[in-house]
Amino acid sequence: MSYSPRPAVLRLPSATIFALFFLPLLLPSARSQLINTTIISNKTYSTYTFPSFYSVNNNTNLLLLKDADHSQGALQLTPDSRNQISFLLNKSGRVFFTTPFRLWEDRLSPSDNTTKYVASFNASFNINVFRSEGTIPGEGLAFLIASIPEAPPPGSEHGYLGLTNATLDANPDNRFVAVEFDTVKQEYDPNDNHVGLDINSVNSTVTANLSFLIAPVNATIYTVWVDYDGVSRHMWVHMAIVGDPKPSAAVLSSPLDLSDYLTQYSYFGFSASTGTNYELNCVLSWNLTVEMIPDDKSRMPTWKLAVIVSSGVLAVMIVLAALLVGLYVRRRKVGDGPSAVVLGMLKSLPGTPREFEFKVLNKATNNFDEKMKLGKGGFGEVYKGMLPGENKAVAVKKFSRANSRQDDFLKELTIINRLRHKHLVPLVGWCHTNGMLLLVYDYMPNGSLDQHLFEGPDMPILNWERRYNVITGVASALHYLHDEYEQRVVHRDLKASNIMLDANFNARLGDFGLARALETDRTSYAEMELGGVPGTMGYIAPECFHTGKATCESDVFGFGAVVLEVVCGRRPRSDIAGFKFLSDWVWKLHREGRVLESVDPRLEGDYVPADAERLLLLGLACSHPSPGERPKMQTVVQIVSRAVAPPAVPHFKPAFVWPSGPVEEGDAGPSSRLTSTSSAVMSSYYASSAEGTSQYLSQEGQVGPRDTSISTV
Repeated sequence: MSYSPRPAVLRLPSATIFALFFLPLLLPSARSQLINTTIISNKTYSTYTFPSFYSVNNNTNLLLLKDADHSQGALQLTPDSRNQISFLLNKSGRVFFTTPFRLWEDRLSPSDNTTKYVASFNASFNINVFRSEGTIPGEGLAFLIASIPEAPPPGSEHGYLGLTNATLDANPDNRFVAVEFDTVKQEYDPNDNHVGLDINSVNSTVTANLSFLIAPVNATIYTVWVDYDGVSRHMWVHMAIVGDPKPSAAVLSSPLDLSDYLTQYSYFGFSASTGTNYELNCVLSWNLTVEMIPDDKSRMPTWKLAVIVSSGVLAVMIVLAALLVGLYVRRRKVGDGPSAVVLGMLKSLPGTPREFEFKVLNKATNNFDEKMKLGKGGFGEVYKGMLPGENKAVAVKKFSRANSRQDDFLKELTIINRLRHKHLVPLVGWCHTNGMLLLVYDYMPNGSLDQHLFEGPDMPILNWERRYNVITGVASALHYLHDEYEQRVVHRDLKASNIMLDANFNARLGDFGLARALETDRTSYAEMELGGVPGTMGYIAPECFHTGKATCESDVFGFGAVVLEVVCGRRPRSDIAGFKFLSDWVWKLHREGRVLESVDPRLEGDYVPADAERLLLLGLACSHPSPGERPKMQTVVQIVSRAVAPPAVPHFKPAFVWPSGPVEEGDAGPSSRLTSTSSAVMSSYYASSAEGTSQYLSQEGQVGPRDTSISTV
């Protein structure tokens, strides 16, 4: 029998109803959907309703990724313009509801055995898969539950429905569950018109043929019901023409334990793709009801919850009074200046992670014991911590009062707060207490990439497969920052010590202390307030010394330095064969047809020569002195995934010439301030040979130490 919770009739005081109705209207997340909370059999359910999508503010309630958009009151999961057919081909898009839901938890049974409790949910939505008369539909859409609300991976067009690609398909790390509505037959599909249950793969676990066409010649709107019972661990899918009642028989029914495949907190949304054929994949409305599993600390007995609800206006007044008093006390402690502003901005950020109490993090890090210190970055120190009562290891970044300001903290948080990608270090939460600024990240048990490359015989050598996967992961993360996130983000400090390795040695790009989001009409970011060119020697593109600007092209230069570093097992600034820079030595070997001689000898020949040459040529192409000649990250991803041939690299390293192209209007200020010192800067840059030392360049052209220790997040 299908599980379908129905809203209970709650009899509340009229003043409470008034408060519950109007208070959500004051919240940014409540402006485009009605929020309704009901209690049924001691369980709390929250309902979110999107009757249409005429007004969508991206990344407020909904996150539209890659080729997804909205128009004419619908979510267009793939482009909807038919003015240019080529624009509709080979596309993929995703849309997520920005609120994560706790879908399962471990609980102790009366016999002290640990069991999993899984939440129930119901989703209903109207879809219209439209194809022009006489055309063949392609490819389909899916209702998606994912652990990370990230953009579709590169290569997720065609039959991959924006869910996965040829490399990632069936990878358990995908951590998604989807219900697909497929309109093209692949070799693993039963036909070209079916519904299927997809778990980490587009090769469906269960499929069911449909007696009606998903994409008929005459456009038809269908209502889909997806019901999941967490108690019986079962999912049902019903489908009917809009306006018709919910059928008694499900088109698909399958046992499913979400806790086996998803992380505790996951996101609901949709995904779709097109291929050599196209269709318009539209979602016209969406209702979502989810059983709310409270955090352990917030769970309370039913009688207490009833008392709180029945208190009505009195409870609302007490809460508001407490907030006002708390704000007043905090302002008295911290001041009415920037601290209060920071706190207010943190509270208002969409999708902000968990706020920690300082005492919790203090206990987790054993009072920030030096023995718990993992490393030191440009803006603070990082400590390992174990959250009390949660058995979860974290890395706590403590911003230093001496060399950091509150806006540094806020800049990092506002960027990493909304980024969602499997190859970025996940942000867990933050803390701001009495001027103490802390960011909490997932702990990466295998440390940083440079530790494995350079920290001596006690650290195991990374084998070739892991090295290649690290480069692939970093490329995917940087492509997301440059091209797939709603804003273009420039990392500005890409280096081996900022690339972390998780338990499976997957790359996780971290340390966003220098990262900045570019305005939509700009291609570069200039910031002179740091007193020089931000970044680390050996990874800084040569044009940055003249412009004082960070760009996507300068990020690519840093990526190229990392690629050569990983393949050769040497730092970007290495004294070798009379060269000060690794790239110059590799370029010489490339010119002489001996480029594979640069591969790390510690691998003892255990590598794939074709892949090694592919990466070495890619590293040189990214290290091109002219920013315009470096490949874009979309091309880089295709190269490392072996989808296209390695780049063509000249045998002789081109000379650096500035300006390399037209000067961007409005750029004269920063450029002119640095032009007078550019010769001194470049001279110092190429003369300095302290291996592995992170440095900065002042506006006077002086080279000096910046930070020689490990940056961990």
